[in-house]
Amino acid sequence: MRAWPARLVRRAPRPTAFLDRDGVLNHNRAGSYVTEPGQLKIYAAVPAALRLLARKGYRLVVVTNQSAVARGYMPLARAKAINRRLAALLKAAGAGVDAVYFCPHGPAGGCRCRKPEPGLIEEANRDCPADMAGSFVAGDKRSDLELGRKAGLKAFLVRTGQWRSAGKAHGAREFSNLLALARAVPDLKGK
Repeated sequence: MRAWPARLVRRAPRPTAFLDRDGVLNHNRAGSYVTEPGQLKIYAAVPAALRLLARKGYRLVVVTNQSAVARGYMPLARAKAINRRLAALLKAAGAGVDAVYFCPHGPAGGCRCRKPEPGLIEEANRDCPADMAGSFVAGDKRSDLELGRKAGLKAFLVRTGQWRSAGKAHGAREFSNLLALARAVPDLKGK
């Protein structure tokens, strides 16, 4: 489900960075969920990382599981508001993302949009196609790495958030944070 923007302008395919939200872009609330827009706190290095990825030629798309909706911790409208707040905070910091997609279902829901299933990436591609050969997934959990595998993309582990719970990175490259990853990926505009 797309939370932001309300409308997308369909553009030519280009490599896309599919980014997890909690633990990659913003701080996790230990043992809890972000259930109010005011609880969202962006990691300090994230705006610089997003600016660098955009300068290198990547489209920036957030893909996030938000099972707090299915669990009854917040209504769907608030989950959308939190994701819109993310876009606003990033814009205020001089950075931004092209779109935010989220799955509101719980682990037992069996839906195609809950990571590690590739439904969020498929939806994003229907809205604005990615050049999948140059795209990647960045996340802090095993489900993010598995999403990359299921979508046929490279997956990178970001060692912020809950990265320790990912166990072995299954051969995925690891980075200390999103900025370190942004520095390491190819500059597509320099080709």
